[in-house]
Formats: sequence, structure tokens, C-alpha cells
Amino acid sequence: MFTQHVHNREVMIMLLSHVPGMFTHPDAEWELIKKEHTNPGRIYMAYIGVLALIGPVCAYISTTQFGWRVGDGELIKLTSMSAFQLNLLTYVAILVGVFGLGWMIDWMSKTYGSGHDEYAANGIALAGYSCTPLFLAGFVSLYPVPWVNMLAYMVAAAYAGYLIYDGLPHVLGIEKERAFFFCGAILTVGLVYLVITRVGTVIIWNMGFAPTFISG
Repeated sequence: MFTQHVHNREVMIMLLSHVPGMFTHPDAEWELIKKEHTNPGRIYMAYIGVLALIGPVCAYISTTQFGWRVGDGELIKLTSMSAFQLNLLTYVAILVGVFGLGWMIDWMSKTYGSGHDEYAANGIALAGYSCTPLFLAGFVSLYPVPWVNMLAYMVAAAYAGYLIYDGLPHVLGIEKERAFFFCGAILTVGLVYLVITRVGTVIIWNMGFAPTFISG
């Protein structure tokens, strides 16, 4: 039991050590990720599942403790229960979205000259590690100003798109020329999922999970 715990901790440290490299030397980092060939379960437990918590946890803190103002209006906050429900759903949506994107990357890669991975490990790894800027942008949620958050996530999304393009030749062995078009297809899938989550949000709110606001 203790040995397994130590092993899991070592795996987490190893995977999280890729975070700085995705910003300082992504090419070398992608090569390391390819060699690891870590299975999707480990990537989720030790990397995606951990980093995906940043945004929801920071948003929970900011919306319940700090609040925000619209123009010169009064300070608005969310109730603890409402914030918990919304951020839990956000966390689940992130996990599902990364898995779906990774699975689609693996499925579409056959069209662009890459082999199929039985467990979609390479596709999920590419999706998960490419989303690192978006995960870290979650820290901005501690400052609940809409335009600041929007700007931060736009910059993070742009860099995430670059990481996907940069990682395709390393992780999936796709030529640079094809990687450009493949990256466009991947981003299209991401946009479709974003639209689906927005529609799903409206549906969920109508089912009784709409945010509950309080003043001050």
C-alpha cells in the first residue's frame, strides 16, 4: 500500500515536471512525453485531474469571497452552494472535454498519416499537455474582472493552439505540412465542444442549477 502510494506520487511529480517545459522548451518536452507513452489513466490522475482543478477552485474562492461589480453597481457574490455546484460542473466539463478532444485527435490522426493508438494515449497526452496554458490561466479567476479573465484565456488559448501544432510531429509523427491542417481540424472540434457546453449550460440552469446571487 505504502509502496503504491510512493509510486503514484513519483508519477505525479514526473508528469507535473512537464509544466515548465511546455513554456521554455516545448519541442524537447514533447519528445520526453512521447517516450513516456503514459497511459490515459495516469495522465488524468496525475496531470489533467490536478491542473484542471485550478480554475474551478480559484473561481469558487473569488465568486464567494471577493465578488465582482458591473459598472458602478453593488458588489455581487455567489452563495457557497451555488458556486460549488457550478464549479463542480465546470470541472467535469473540463475532464470530459479533454478526453473527447484527445480521443478525436487519435481517431482523426489516421487520416493524416499517423498510426492508431489502442488506448488513445498519444491523443489524450497531446490534448492534456497542450491545455496546460488554459489550466494555468485559471489562476486569473482569483481576480473576477470579466475583461481581464477573457484576455488571459484568449492568450492561453492561442498558445495552446500553438502547442498542439508543435506537438503533432513529435507525439503522433505527423509531418509539419499536414500538422497545420490537422491543427485546424482539432481547433474546430474544440470550438464545437465549446458551443455544446454553452448550450448545455443553459439547459442545466433551466433544470434548477442556475447561479444564486447575493449582494455584498
